[in-house]
Amino acid sequence: MAWIEAPLIVFLVVVVPIWLFLHYRGKRPQAPTATATEDSDTAGLWQQARRMEDRIATLERILDADHPTWRGRS
Repeated sequence: MAWIEAPLIVFLVVVVPIWLFLHYRGKRPQAPTATATEDSDTAGLWQQARRMEDRIATLERILDADHPTWRGRS
């Protein structure tokens, strides 16, 4: 059994780490990246969300002024 231990140790210590490194280094460029269209869509959605937050805050201020107890209703 000793004749297989040395090659197995060399394989596990040298070959496997190099193999894993090269495998995952090669996978990195295949990761999907955002296109210009997706970036502009995301920016548009972000702007719409900010405008919606502003509108909600304005509506809450109006309701607080007109009906102070509106938040307590279920």
